[in-house]
Amino acid sequence: MILLLIVISGCATFQLNDLFQGYNSQMKPVKAAMLQGDFVKAKSQLNERDQSNNTYILSLLERGRLEFLAHNWSASQQTFAQAYTEIEAQRNKAKIQVSKGIEKLGAVVSNDNATSYEVPYYEQGMLHSYQALNYLFQHDLSGALVEIRRANLVQETALNVYKEEIYKAQNELNNSGMSTDSLQGGYPNMDRAIGKVKNGFQNAFTFYLSGILYEASGELNDAYIDFKRAIEIYPDNPYLQQDVLRLASKLGMQDDLIAFQQRFGKYQEKTLSGQGSVVVLVERDIVNSKQDVGLNLPVGRSNNGLKFFSFSLPVYEGALIQHNKLTLQNAGQTFQSNEIVRIQSLAAKDLKDHLPSLLTRQVVRVVAKEQVRQKLSREAGDVGNILASIYNIASEKADTRSWSTLPDQVDIIRFNTASGKQVLQIQLDGQQKSIEIDVQPNRISLISLSAIGRHIDYQSVNL
Repeated sequence: MILLLIVISGCATFQLNDLFQGYNSQMKPVKAAMLQGDFVKAKSQLNERDQSNNTYILSLLERGRLEFLAHNWSASQQTFAQAYTEIEAQRNKAKIQVSKGIEKLGAVVSNDNATSYEVPYYEQGMLHSYQALNYLFQHDLSGALVEIRRANLVQETALNVYKEEIYKAQNELNNSGMSTDSLQGGYPNMDRAIGKVKNGFQNAFTFYLSGILYEASGELNDAYIDFKRAIEIYPDNPYLQQDVLRLASKLGMQDDLIAFQQRFGKYQEKTLSGQGSVVVLVERDIVNSKQDVGLNLPVGRSNNGLKFFSFSLPVYEGALIQHNKLTLQNAGQTFQSNEIVRIQSLAAKDLKDHLPSLLTRQVVRVVAKEQVRQKLSREAGDVGNILASIYNIASEKADTRSWSTLPDQVDIIRFNTASGKQVLQIQLDGQQKSIEIDVQPNRISLISLSAIGRHIDYQSVNL
């Protein structure tokens, strides 16, 4: 009875299928509809979750993203605003509270899906980036700048607290009698999915979008700062190189200009009178979902020494997909897109960094479940033992929740062109598409282009 009451208390905040079916499985029909370019259908495939559900924030992120892809800027803005409100409320809650204690008890006898979804820093940054674009496509540059400042604040906060969080989690794991070394040989190596990223929260795309918006609003010093932040993450991106060279020259940052020219080559002014600038953001495909991997790992116990337990952990498997570059032609010139963020890498790095905390919770969980099984076996004989064993196996599911409708990768293109009506010819994976824009002199024309499966769509706005 105690076991059932605890489970019911924990399950009251999530759907029963969350207990026995992974989030990645639940999102498969959503992703299938996205690959067909049917974002309205994809939204209808999302599981309905009310505000008391511990995956409510994540469901808002998924819904806001699909509304964005469907060009429903107003609805997407409202959905993301609600997600931000929920994230702030979650952040401001007291660290110790009765509801959180009940939630953790539910997780101890079930799995991590019984806990509230805590939005990783990289997902928070993408939330504010998309919200900024929502404002832009409704011709509200000041609202977009508010969101981009929030995105930058997320990255600054992450930079300040991330190492401390990881260090604390590692110590807690060591105190539990385990270490991440226990995973060697059984847990898939995520280094190929992580690629070259140094951490799971610094996002050059967010910094670049911030720089573009500051530049459009005439705040060149702020734009320059964020372009420099972006190029420290992606130093090989040629469009970023030209942006920092151009603004260093324009702002008279001679020391910086000399240093950047030594790294990237001499800057030559290319902007002609009456021209406008075109910036293209190219979103590629959909980020992979976490998978569930089962392991048998030893746990040290004070009375009985080492004993092996069955664990389920989330993982990003496989190497990064190599996407073809988008080719753009305009006025006899050809440009190719260059990567500015690999969201798959951020997600994998964030998961790897949080493995110590995941393992710590797993140790507590499997030991608690084993104690319950032994108690039921003593008091209810073979029937209790069998029922407890079946429940333990069925409920041992990894937490595969993540913002699963995000793009896998974002590229950029930037060039100057004559003002007036322009037709851009793009080619990607054998598909061709024409984009018509009205370039205005000395202003930025921003194009947000999404390529998912065989579906290519875009939206443009003059900043």
